[in-house]
Amino acid sequence: MVTVRLFGTLRLESGVKELQLEAGSVRELIPLVCREIRRQRPDFAVTEKDFRACLVAVNGVRVNPRTKLRDRDVVYFFPAVAGG
Repeated sequence: MVTVRLFGTLRLESGVKELQLEAGSVRELIPLVCREIRRQRPDFAVTEKDFRACLVAVNGVRVNPRTKLRDRDVVYFFPAVAGG
């Protein structure tokens, strides 16, 4: 079981701060996170593409989608932002 923490617009728009899920890698985790958010908030149109565009960290270290996950890891999703 890993803890997933959402930040920025993902957290604000979905109302979901944290999830507990089972996955073997970040790549496997993304569709599970999308499904769980849609289950909790059917009106929030989140996609896997939204999550693939995020900066992802595991236990505070930036990682890529192939990164393997272990029990009790904490996975952070930070959406890309733009400004001027």
